[in-house]
Amino acid sequence: MDTEATYVCESCGEEIIVPIDPTEGSEQEYIEDCPVCCTPIMIHVHIGREGGISLSGEAEQDMS
Repeated sequence: MDTEATYVCESCGEEIIVPIDPTEGSEQEYIEDCPVCCTPIMIHVHIGREGGISLSGEAEQDMS
């Protein structure tokens, strides 16, 4: 299984590499600041049964 995935920051457009910890479960959500523009991003991770990773990130202010 891959231990990294990427998303594109909605605020600055940069592709961000995120380390994945499969020991945290198959469904994960957490907030992490974009390392480029510092916008808080809600990270959504889904790890499938076969080990495939689906990751998305959305700006925290868009969550309301």
